Amino acid sequence: MTPVIAIRPAPGDAATVERGAHQGLAVTSRPLFSVGAVPWAIPDPADFDAVLLGSANALRHGGAGLQALTVLPALCVGETTAEAAREAGFTVIAVGARGMQTLLPHAKARGLTRLLRLSGEAHVPLDPPPGIAIEPRVVYRVQPRPIDRSLAGMLAGGAIVLLHSGEAAGHFSGECDRLGLPRGVIALACLAPRIARMAGEGWAACRHAPSPDDAALLALADQMCQSGLPGKV
Repeated sequence: MTPVIAIRPAPGDAATVERGAHQGLAVTSRPLFSVGAVPWAIPDPADFDAVLLGSANALRHGGAGLQALTVLPALCVGETTAEAAREAGFTVIAVGARGMQTLLPHAKARGLTRLLRLSGEAHVPLDPPPGIAIEPRVVYRVQPRPIDRSLAGMLAGGAIVLLHSGEAAGHFSGECDRLGLPRGVIALACLAPRIARMAGEGWAACRHAPSPDDAALLALADQMCQSGLPGKV
């Protein structure tokens, strides 16, 4: 069977492997990133109407200061982030199915005009509608790792790779090119359309999940497995 490889950092990689097992799909974890906190100033929650969350990493690495912000409602990208927000004490009022930009109309409809965005150093630019102000706070940093010889060997034999972010798509594509790995034997299962676009062309297949959550992504990977080897997808 074609190997399915998750390259996301811990602890998300373990969650993906576990969810895959529940869905009957064996996933191999080979993280190409590590995530760490960066110092940041906790703003006065009274200055904002809601929090924008695009990744559970903001909640994992935001620190104890996040507790002061739980008085604000949260708008989250994907159910995984929403679940982490609830566990951190936030009340989730909207979950975006197509990226953070889709959350902004929800905020405007509710009269939430002052938004605090908690994100990593690399994040998607947003185009807020008139009347919406977004203040970003960087709370974590993602550090890329090179593809090692062992992983390169797995990829060269054909594999399906799970991509959870645009940063992952760009880094993975660059590493494959650096090592001369043939894109034509590697298929990509992407969490969202933007990620698929950032991965570029030339892959055996490059498809995106219908919604930005692990369950949908793993279901997509399983469908791709059933289609045959990546070179035949």
